Amino acid sequence: MYPKMANCKTNRRVYVETYGCQMNLADSELVGGILAKEGYAFTSDLETADVALINTCAIRDNAERRIHGRLGLFNAQKRRNPDLVVGILGCMAERLREKFLDQENLVDIVVGPDEYRKLPSLIEHAAGGEKGIAVRLSRVETYDDIEPLRTEGVSAWVSVMRGCDKFCTFCVVPFTRGRERSRPFSTVVEEVRSLAEQGFKDVTLLGQNVNSYADGDHDFADLMRAVADVDRQLRIRFTTSHPQDMSDRLIEAISTTDNICKYIHLPVQSGSDRILTLMNRTYSVDGYLALVEKIRSAIPGVSLTTDTISGFPGETDEDHRLTLALMKAVKYDGAYTFKYSPRERTRAWEMGDIVADELKTARVGEILALQRDLSREINQQFVGRSERILVEGPSKKSAQEYTGRTDTNRTVVFPHVQEQPGEYITVKIARANSATLFGIRA
Repeated sequence: MYPKMANCKTNRRVYVETYGCQMNLADSELVGGILAKEGYAFTSDLETADVALINTCAIRDNAERRIHGRLGLFNAQKRRNPDLVVGILGCMAERLREKFLDQENLVDIVVGPDEYRKLPSLIEHAAGGEKGIAVRLSRVETYDDIEPLRTEGVSAWVSVMRGCDKFCTFCVVPFTRGRERSRPFSTVVEEVRSLAEQGFKDVTLLGQNVNSYADGDHDFADLMRAVADVDRQLRIRFTTSHPQDMSDRLIEAISTTDNICKYIHLPVQSGSDRILTLMNRTYSVDGYLALVEKIRSAIPGVSLTTDTISGFPGETDEDHRLTLALMKAVKYDGAYTFKYSPRERTRAWEMGDIVADELKTARVGEILALQRDLSREINQQFVGRSERILVEGPSKKSAQEYTGRTDTNRTVVFPHVQEQPGEYITVKIARANSATLFGIRA
């Protein structure tokens, strides 16, 4: 539940839905902080809301289709409550502003990722019948002075940088979130300190390409060590990273610091050098495999996950087979696999969406099937072992069971006795499938 706000300057209640990655979740917390400061209250019930906002993702087409569907529901509610202000935030707001605001008349306000400070004013004007738009990208905005509105829990996300400078040919992020800029080193450390004092036990540092973080003489390895030093009972994670910027100093920091989790998300996208060049990924398959070997040599037992894209323009059956071969060589603990979605303004848009959708679907299916087998094989190795986990709370399937996570980001389900969220316990693993470990308290 959202906390109630004291000393309200307005009696408006805000309902927020968030789609996409952890960056979007963190942005919704920023929006909450901005609106809470102006006295807005929050509701988890659309029917009681005076303002309904969707924070959006523009990376893939299926996300956009879902959001269109949700806007239809919001507009049905607006017909019942004509005073309802409907707004769209984030990456889709920047990309499709004219369509949402003018052509389809679906929303009252459109606000891009760098313009959230204008939300209170835009909402008030929209309540008076004046539609509003604010989507200009910034070279300097990091929201460093904004305290995110977080609900109570075990885990928290901390944005340490915004934007991206890599310009992968398939990716719209540099056009919807702008260029890279990092938050000041000291304020990130202080935010993590505050989270530890509030009782959070697991903190993930976020950025579109987080390991390119830089503030003066401090790089991302320095930042990771500093936030880990805040509280040794606090687990530190990060996402997401580009292989090009996975430095030796960062690998060493992960290896030698106990409470930096031994888990790295390392997107590869394709196992074909030809496709990697077309994607402007700036590394080769051999270079990627050498990096994986370096990481595993330095961090025994590290968990590696990845992203892959199927059906990039011009991808052949042989390119697809090379991706499968790379996955078998690396033996990832997990993989997020997506069909290529063309995006305006990217270089890949000009290449055309030339791989048939049914072929994309078939290739995704093969990758998913292979990854399930790999994950199941890896997880079986944990059966009989005892794992230290951080308790997160009740299982989605049963109130009699709780879930937690290992240092390597594996979900563990166990019978609940007296465990509380935020507690570290040891669980002996009795069985496993491709996604989950199951055990009893040791």
